[in-house]
Amino acid sequence: MEEELKCPVCGSLFREPIILPCSHNVCLPCARTIAVQTPESEQHLAAGGGGGDHADKLSLHSETDSGYGSYTPSLKSPNGVRVLPLVPAPPGAAAAPRGAGPASSSLTCPQCHRSASLDQRGLRGFQRNRLLEAIVQRYQQGRAAAAAAAKCQLCDRSPPEPAAVLCEQCEVLYCSACQLRCHPARGPFAKHRLAPPPAHPGAPGGGGDGGGGKGAGGGRKLPTCAEHDLENYSMYCVSCRSPVCYQCLEEGKHSKHDVKALGAMWKQHKAQLSQALNGVSDKAKEAKEFLVQLKNLLQQIQENGLDYEACLVAQCDALVDALTRQKAKLLTKVTKEREHKLKVVWDQINHCTLKLRQSTGLMEYCLEVIKENDPSGFLQISDALIKRVQVSQEQWVKGALEPKVSAEFDLTLDSEPLLQSIHQLDFIQMKFPVSVPPVPLLQLEKCCTRNNSVTLAWRMPPLSHNPVEGYILELDDGDGGQFREVYVGKETLCTIDGLHFNSTYNARVKAFNSSGVGPYSKTVILQTSDGELGVAWFTFDPSSAHRDIVLSNDNQTATCNSYDDRVVLGTAAFSKGVHYWELHVDRYDNHPDPAFGIARINVVKDMMLGKDDKAWAMYVDNNRSWFMHCNSHTNRTEGGVSKGATVGVLLDLNKHNLTFYINGQQQGPPAFENIEGVFMPALSLNRNVQVTLHTGLEVPQSIKQPKLPNN
Repeated sequence: MEEELKCPVCGSLFREPIILPCSHNVCLPCARTIAVQTPESEQHLAAGGGGGDHADKLSLHSETDSGYGSYTPSLKSPNGVRVLPLVPAPPGAAAAPRGAGPASSSLTCPQCHRSASLDQRGLRGFQRNRLLEAIVQRYQQGRAAAAAAAKCQLCDRSPPEPAAVLCEQCEVLYCSACQLRCHPARGPFAKHRLAPPPAHPGAPGGGGDGGGGKGAGGGRKLPTCAEHDLENYSMYCVSCRSPVCYQCLEEGKHSKHDVKALGAMWKQHKAQLSQALNGVSDKAKEAKEFLVQLKNLLQQIQENGLDYEACLVAQCDALVDALTRQKAKLLTKVTKEREHKLKVVWDQINHCTLKLRQSTGLMEYCLEVIKENDPSGFLQISDALIKRVQVSQEQWVKGALEPKVSAEFDLTLDSEPLLQSIHQLDFIQMKFPVSVPPVPLLQLEKCCTRNNSVTLAWRMPPLSHNPVEGYILELDDGDGGQFREVYVGKETLCTIDGLHFNSTYNARVKAFNSSGVGPYSKTVILQTSDGELGVAWFTFDPSSAHRDIVLSNDNQTATCNSYDDRVVLGTAAFSKGVHYWELHVDRYDNHPDPAFGIARINVVKDMMLGKDDKAWAMYVDNNRSWFMHCNSHTNRTEGGVSKGATVGVLLDLNKHNLTFYINGQQQGPPAFENIEGVFMPALSLNRNVQVTLHTGLEVPQSIKQPKLPNN
């Protein structure tokens, strides 16, 4: 559980933790450290705009005034999380006149890198995570008690020195001095395992009650509203996912929201978390049983390997002297096979142990959270915690708790050859003779074209007994040229994107197995669409989209389940011609940064479009836009999007450039030039945005390219 209680910035246990809007936690002192200050805020402070709130009103400063500006993170916490450095004000900044308005402030989460805007209260506007603070305090007390209880068992001092290690074989606690004197790491002790002293029974995770009783109930001061210090939390706003007081409702801020009783929502969320924990607990139990199975498998592999070696030695000793030269080689092969199996099992053990430790730590933390009797504090973190528990349960996918290798050695030694054949003696694997596969049958009713993509389907003939290990699909160049392999695998349905528009392609397929490659199927002829003027129909592609993307309206409307940016591609791929499509912004909340553009098929889909070298995009907020490729931000342009806005994308592969439009007006210069290859329409967004795709559009007359004359 200790990993759950450490700040991602400093790597130490949380001190005064606050909850960021993205549901992550950070120490209040660390929040001051990772905040960044703009020149405007320093001018305001220098002019008397703030003294004691200096650290709480730091603002984000970058060349682009955006959370995705041109800064370069250069610090790293002990946990490996990248954080932003403090950026000093530029020299010569003039002081603003006294009485200037407050500077804008922002804070970037060190885990998900989402920017959170601060109001006039600065960092004090974030809610304190009282449950986490109480659990950390109990954990520190339990750890201190455990450290005080573990004493050396061989010390002649009074009192004995604290224990530094525990020998698992001797079952004795040693301090550092006694361990060097009585248990040196040599001789018979060299193979003993030394571990840290065990936790005290009263410590967290040691089997005690955790010390949660009185302090969590009557002894703790009731939490008051962050905006109204004299009011206690009494209701829960379902829309804002936040506890509210009576005065918050009276002032009208939450008057039209769905508000429910605090106690009822507390019980409901606690029941949901408990139900999710039951699933993780069952998986953890299965994982423990699986570890026992793997350890037994290790012993069986060792025993079977030794038995097989003994059998092999007996066979080799019975042969003539020429066999001894081959014996060493055969023993080496057996040893390699055993080592391979052992390595695979050990890798599974280490991987499963790591997952089990993470799940157990999360379970212990959740149980401590459930012990708390602070409804509002619990509801502050319950949504994020429930989701984490559900994700933890999903990691135990089918097949994760099954051994990857067996304890048996699939090796057979043939000791019957004559003396002159001894030097060719080797292991053989018994296999039944098979023939090459028959001719696959193309399923013409399933073969089709769409835009510049073709889809082919095939099957094996009925009553075919020869095994098939895979298929090879070949396609010509669309101009009567030679065939080339475009797919090798086990699937019987394949879609090829990025072909030329208005072209005729020939396709054929053949099957293969261990005996060889079978004959080709009949050749099918497919004609791609005429898309030279950009009139291409396509939708969002659910098969290649990130799993957090939610598609509706026949895959033409996209939104997201995550606060992080996720990528979805279109079903069309373009390699030449002029193409234009539009995206209508149906919903736009909390000023997110959706990104529009094009990408390769293998673009990274769990970050903003344009952050890797496989995408070219324009990301835009409610005020301005930037072009981005390889995480390089260029050409900041005023003018943003809001609900009802339309973003147009013009891909001109005749001139090899990309241009963007907002509400019919060109946004900045041509974004990218000299682009070549196969591109797919792409979009990245989070849960605050909903976008609808409009395709099959003619290139607008004002930007349509002249049609080239036919030669």
